[in-house]
Amino acid sequence: MSVLPFDQRDGFIWMNGKLLPWNDAKLHVLSHGLHYGSCVFEGERAYDGVIYKSREHTERFHKSARLLDFDIPYSVDEIEAAKKLVLEKNNFTSCYVRPVAWRGSEMMAVAAQHSTIHVAIAMWDWPSMFDVAEKMRGIRLDIAEYRRPDPKTAPSDAKAAGLYMICTISKHRAEKKGYADAMMLDWQGRVAECTGANIFFTKDGAIHTPIADCFLDGITRRTVIDLAKRRGIGVNERRIMPEELATFNECFICGTGAEVTPVSEVGPYKFTPGNISRTLIEDYTAEVTPH
Repeated sequence: MSVLPFDQRDGFIWMNGKLLPWNDAKLHVLSHGLHYGSCVFEGERAYDGVIYKSREHTERFHKSARLLDFDIPYSVDEIEAAKKLVLEKNNFTSCYVRPVAWRGSEMMAVAAQHSTIHVAIAMWDWPSMFDVAEKMRGIRLDIAEYRRPDPKTAPSDAKAAGLYMICTISKHRAEKKGYADAMMLDWQGRVAECTGANIFFTKDGAIHTPIADCFLDGITRRTVIDLAKRRGIGVNERRIMPEELATFNECFICGTGAEVTPVSEVGPYKFTPGNISRTLIEDYTAEVTPH
């Protein structure tokens, strides 16, 4: 499938307080964020012209930066106004939203306390990936070799670029084998998440999901948990060992990109997408649709 490269698109990107033509939003090759991973970002989505849980994402954006020992030089209100401006200027309704902040090029070493913090906001068209019928077929997941790190070794509460390096490697390896994605274990061999989405299982009419203490507690994850509770569906956040997967009925993943997507296979384990997955797909769609 041919995809137009992201540096060759039309439109406008907000960067350091100004709206720039898409092709003019650039950074230097010696930016600290590129070499040392001092970069944080958000993944958001607009539906019918409204960015879902926009402020919650912006607040996490600031929190992620602080965890990487820098401050974003624009307030939450300023970032919110900038996102609205980019959405309107590009004339988008349903799109993906990507705020990003990184250390600049003033210092090129591990220490970079005096580097300028740059901030940009880009958006691009991204309709829903599948209709409900397609989603209910379920996707296939591999089991990744790399594991989510011990939270004592990395800032796991930050949506930081460096934490996604092993995710990219794991997803590439899964796709080479014909899978859509990979499920990752944590540093102790317990079920954690997928490369860019959180994971859930069902048994006896209840939902089971790993405790988010070594990976990002996704905003979509929290939304799905809330939707399930509204339905009276029990939610168990707990430790899950991979051999337990044989005891579950349904499996689904969730995230800004994936929304709610059922799973039919995780490595050797098989699942049948069913009523809980379908209900949460429908409830999530209703939740994100502006009223």
